[in-house]
Amino acid sequence: MANEHTPLITTVTVREARPRYPHHIIRRFCTVALGSSLIALFITFLVSVVFAPPHSTPHSWPGHHKKHLTYEQLQTILLETPSPARAAEWQQYYTAGPHLAGKNLSQAEWTRDRWEEWGIKSDVVAYDTYINYPLDHRLAMLEKSKSDSTDEEAWKVAFEATLEEDVLEEDPTSGLEDSVPTFHGYSASGNVTGSFVYVNYGTYLDYEDLLDANVSLEGKIAVARYGGIFRGLKVKRAQELGMIGCVLFTDPGDDGEITEANGYDTYPNGPARHPSSVQRGSVQFLSVSPGDPTTPGWPSKPGAPRAPVDGAIPSIPSLPISFAEALPILKALNGHGPQAKDFGEYWTRNAGLGYKGVDYNVGPSPDNLVLHLRNEQEYTTTPQWDVIGIINGTIPDEVIVVGNHRDAWIAGGAGDPNSGSAVLNEVIRGFGQALEMGWKPLRTIVFASWDGEEYGLVGSTEWVEEYLPWLSVANVAYVNVDVGVRSPVFEASAAPLLHKLIYDVTALVQSPNQTVEGQTVRDVWDGYISTMGSGSDFTAFQDYAGIPSLSFGFGGEAKDSPIYHYHSNYDSYHWMAEFGDPGFAYHKAMAQVLGLSVAKLAETPLVSLNATDYASALKDYIKKVEAKLSATDLELVTEKDIFEFRARAVGTEVTGDADILEEPLARLYQSVGELKSAAIKLDEKAEKLAKKANEHIPWWKWISKLKLLHEIRFTNTKYKNIERAFLYEPGLDSRPWFKHVVFAPGLWTGYAGAVFPGLVESIDNKDFNKALEWIAIIDDCIKTATKTIE
Repeated sequence: MANEHTPLITTVTVREARPRYPHHIIRRFCTVALGSSLIALFITFLVSVVFAPPHSTPHSWPGHHKKHLTYEQLQTILLETPSPARAAEWQQYYTAGPHLAGKNLSQAEWTRDRWEEWGIKSDVVAYDTYINYPLDHRLAMLEKSKSDSTDEEAWKVAFEATLEEDVLEEDPTSGLEDSVPTFHGYSASGNVTGSFVYVNYGTYLDYEDLLDANVSLEGKIAVARYGGIFRGLKVKRAQELGMIGCVLFTDPGDDGEITEANGYDTYPNGPARHPSSVQRGSVQFLSVSPGDPTTPGWPSKPGAPRAPVDGAIPSIPSLPISFAEALPILKALNGHGPQAKDFGEYWTRNAGLGYKGVDYNVGPSPDNLVLHLRNEQEYTTTPQWDVIGIINGTIPDEVIVVGNHRDAWIAGGAGDPNSGSAVLNEVIRGFGQALEMGWKPLRTIVFASWDGEEYGLVGSTEWVEEYLPWLSVANVAYVNVDVGVRSPVFEASAAPLLHKLIYDVTALVQSPNQTVEGQTVRDVWDGYISTMGSGSDFTAFQDYAGIPSLSFGFGGEAKDSPIYHYHSNYDSYHWMAEFGDPGFAYHKAMAQVLGLSVAKLAETPLVSLNATDYASALKDYIKKVEAKLSATDLELVTEKDIFEFRARAVGTEVTGDADILEEPLARLYQSVGELKSAAIKLDEKAEKLAKKANEHIPWWKWISKLKLLHEIRFTNTKYKNIERAFLYEPGLDSRPWFKHVVFAPGLWTGYAGAVFPGLVESIDNKDFNKALEWIAIIDDCIKTATKTIE
């Protein structure tokens, strides 16, 4: 029963309330929307006022410190800070002792500590990598006195190689007790004996020439000269043909004019190659996959799964030797088998040991004359150490990465890589001074001192594989300096997006060569920029992650340049100070070029990329493909042309018809034309936005400023995604790690860049059906790039 202490339990019917206003739901929605808009506008206004830059700053942007340097002031710091004396100081430190990959933790920590001193937050990042170190080796030529004898004692040592470089009194580095033995990174352990064959440069067509001449290769040891293609591919092809070992030497004929045969004194008394100089180096199959061979596509962190190394590194042993110790072996072939001249001009070019009595017969050596090759390597999984330094910028998802590798095959490494290390240190010191003055970059800058580059770009590849998701979103460009200085000749390779940047920056730096007063690096450089291949730390960025990259330095060659002792004990501080860069003036100039390049990429409101250059380059690349299809006799002018031609894996079976490619290639031209039209519009818009960004916008025009910021942001994102559009997730045929359809190392060159690699390799293999597939893939990528920037 209901009463005054209980709620009513009787249902009472009442009339529905009458709305106070007609359309009350719409009215309520409009009230909420208007209120929210006013709140949002108020917050935006507050942000605009709080972050508004001082009026005196020509192109400041939200988030910069109030005590902000102008771009011109930053450029001045980066031009004035680098010092030849400080570069020499860093060189002396890095080249004072051995620093093989995985054995240079003290150098990594020293580098981190210097960067921290200069105001760059830095850390050491470790990767557990599969790597080898030398234990023992032997190379001897054995001769049997009686050819029909089966007695082992009948074999006598005709020549025993020391496998060492001479100790030079003038060069302290050459006499260190803990110097690194001569060996090959990722070479196979083995103990083999057999007849030997001279295989010229060991290119794919060199081996084919020998097979066509019925020269027996199976069961033999290859003797090849360095040059032209990556050393690991010389070993790879020998292994595929059933050879049991490989010996590599440097022929002084490849040194050009500056040789002992032409009357020049050898190092240390002159600029010519020292006869005992040995080129160490990796024989990993670099054009198949770089990085740790047991973790292709994922980082080598503790506990990571490990893949077998079959197909990634050699299974036959190899050794590097000097030309002085190659002489007895080559001369022993005199009179045996065809001579190099019987195979034509590609076998006789740059043959430089004729004056020493070498006839360049190919062999094989007779059965009573063999080589005994023993190579003992310790394979282990051990840490390698990258040093990573960061200057945080205002825009979190626009990042510039700058790198140089620190490890070397020898105690020295004054040219490769520690001229670049010294240059990078000077650049970081300059940015550190800017930080002290209150500067903060627009974009984040990441500095990297890589470990393990020499073995196979290990440190950089593992880092990219670990941080790929972040890099794919944020990384605008990668800037690489490997050999910073080894001559006065500037050279560069780059993605087309970055060509204009290089031209602009080199025009701002005075050349140490002042034969014409006031001339810049750009004035004395021929302006040639090569395509990106491999052989240095840009590979994972450009070919795997689709990040536009550049690599540059004073590493070119002139006719009168002193001979650089690549990967030899004589790549030392003494050689650099006496021959490579006396006075270290080019180290200073290279630090200026690098510093200004990084500043331009990190600090200008519009990213310093040019889309039109990319479209123009693509058109040229299609022309090269057409020339390959139509030409019967190619005119080979440059060294690069010759070795690209000689490194082709030519197919014997024809699949499909070459004529079916004509129409699809015409469609490629059309797609590139559409891309170029869009690229021109994008570059024009970027230029207009850049001008607006340098104009003063009063604070009360905050809506105009927000609109401008949005347009710049939108445009920069388009530029950032252009290179990504050319990634093809399944990768190239037979080497899926390489994802880029435009750039990759040549399959049988390793170092040199190949354009449209999937398409070109299909044509070389005479598989025109596969070539047709690749044209379709490339066309899709070009159209994706066009949509990206429209």
